[in-house]
Amino acid sequence: MAGHPGSAEPLSPRSKLAVTAGKAAAAVSRAAGRGSGSVIGGRVALKLDPDLLSRLATHLDVVLVSATNGKTTTTRLIAEALGAAGPVVSNALGANMPAGITSALAGGSDAKFGVIEVDEKYLAGVARDVTPKAIALLNLSRDQLDRAAETRMLAEKWREGLSGSKAVVVANADDPLVVWAASSSPNVVWVAAGQEWKDDAWSCPSCGGVMQRPGDDWFCGECGFRRPQPSWALSGDYVLDPHGSAWPIHLQLPGRANKANATSSAAVAAVFGVPPQVALERMYRVQAVAGRYDVVNFLGRDVRLLLAKNPAGWLETFSLIDPPPTPVILSVNARGADGTDTSWLWDVDYTRLAGHPIFVIGDRRLDLAVRLEVAGLDFRVCDTVDEAVQMAPPGRIELIANYTAFQDVRRRVGN
Repeated sequence: MAGHPGSAEPLSPRSKLAVTAGKAAAAVSRAAGRGSGSVIGGRVALKLDPDLLSRLATHLDVVLVSATNGKTTTTRLIAEALGAAGPVVSNALGANMPAGITSALAGGSDAKFGVIEVDEKYLAGVARDVTPKAIALLNLSRDQLDRAAETRMLAEKWREGLSGSKAVVVANADDPLVVWAASSSPNVVWVAAGQEWKDDAWSCPSCGGVMQRPGDDWFCGECGFRRPQPSWALSGDYVLDPHGSAWPIHLQLPGRANKANATSSAAVAAVFGVPPQVALERMYRVQAVAGRYDVVNFLGRDVRLLLAKNPAGWLETFSLIDPPPTPVILSVNARGADGTDTSWLWDVDYTRLAGHPIFVIGDRRLDLAVRLEVAGLDFRVCDTVDEAVQMAPPGRIELIANYTAFQDVRRRVGN
């Protein structure tokens, strides 16, 4: 269903009923203490009107954001940037499958822009439904090994789904899998955003040959598939735009990965007519994203909360924590939302934590303890976050947790 931004048509009686029922279901879920209710609300609404998502997006200029890491943060940065040009509706809490997206858009009848985070597996379907003006593709790496498609298959799905898309695809030129996926699209803006985790892209996604990686460049020596020339780039603390102008990045969010997210966000904002200077200035307002990067006071100690869900995410997180002897608490669960397979722990280079006092908590603390033992690190296994915080030596504590472990910790520390 093609969108006509700015011309919100009244919803049909059926669609109105679906929206009302969805909001009621969400309210019941919240009252029962079962979270925001956005997913159950969206499911109820889509049951009553299967085309509701496309109807709700009709009047919006939509950007979709998909990746293995950084989706939620980048969605938030883009939403902040586009706010300079008009009202924005967004699934800011990260409910990124069709039900959660439907719930978010149901509250956006007055919005001009829809900034939507989309789970990698649902990108092609959601893109069909909402006719986006832009799609941001940040990275692809292994995640949720028990149920996610292998990364190469996911890249192939993206490639098929984006083939012939009218959207401007803003894609990371440094990730070969993303480049392969985006190359089927006729209108791509390439961004040099970097790629620290390379272990999912040593073979060519085009022919299977061995990828050559001299410096920051990459190419396949067998079929000639290679890194495209980017028009936007992250250079130190600056975003370089297509005209060669350098714009300073001032973020309250830590780490190089977030500067990369800001670079991609500035490129997306430009598609909608928001200049880099305006976009980047607005991004400074973002202090935390759904609790990530928040510093909380718990049991008299400052604890910084960091989310890392997979090997690529853990690698980026290790690069932004304070140096030794800063105490570090690691928490890993393996519930449904995390993926129940913890074999990925063996892909993470935990030797980067050498010199830090380490405390291990979470449902799978013993799995993690075995991994740290093999890495030759000193650590202590604790039953609760309270115990770990009380045992940690002085100084601000860095707490790194995967998805449900992060939610557990946030509930416990009152954030």
